[in-house]
Amino acid sequence: MNTPTETVDKVRFHEDDSFLQGIKDCIPTLLGYISIGLAFGVVGSASGLSLFEIALLTVLVYAGSAQFIFCALIITNSPPSAIILTIFIVNLRHFLMSLTLAPHFTKYSLLRNIGFGTLLTDETFGVAVTKLMQTKKLSGKWMDGLNLTAYLVWITSCIAGAFLGQWVANPEKWGLDFALTAMFVALLVLQLQSVGKSKLAKNLLLIGLIALCMYIFSYFMPSHLAVLISTVVVATIGVVIDR
Repeated sequence: MNTPTETVDKVRFHEDDSFLQGIKDCIPTLLGYISIGLAFGVVGSASGLSLFEIALLTVLVYAGSAQFIFCALIITNSPPSAIILTIFIVNLRHFLMSLTLAPHFTKYSLLRNIGFGTLLTDETFGVAVTKLMQTKKLSGKWMDGLNLTAYLVWITSCIAGAFLGQWVANPEKWGLDFALTAMFVALLVLQLQSVGKSKLAKNLLLIGLIALCMYIFSYFMPSHLAVLISTVVVATIGVVIDR
């Protein structure tokens, strides 16, 4: 027979893993989604994309960095093969993020796991990792609430930005092209604030190391490959240090 304390803990655990809680946990990131989405819509419109093309790109690609890169490559009249290959390489980091979370969803079907991975972004991954650090567990309902909220807000924001873009001829003048970088910096700061002092020192060391690797590798290869290889190398070092 469960004690009152055990019963309360079970109810609290159930609430923390619910679809509604996933929506609530996504709320702190929504300001970033809205600002970046609006910025992309403006940039996409300035790049000559129609409202339908911006909406289709947002729904199917659903990756802020890839969508900005797409606009940059379209402006330079890059061939489709170069656009596809570049975006594929840039988004390879999603394999690493999915591999990190996959062990926590083994009890769900393959189709369900494909859904988790398809809607996983840098921001939802950050939220999920933070929750893992706090509770050591993730649930499918919670992940659905987190992912779907982010996805729908992103689509809405990008389309709204496309409408706004009709009156903004030069998005770089307003710094809208830097919005994505600014959001990633904010997410990094928030995540560093949630760890202890010992782990903070290790994380800062890894950040410095990845910056050094990117600087060195960029002399021998394109920047997007330097980012990917640096991430893999330093992530491996981080795993070894944890052990």
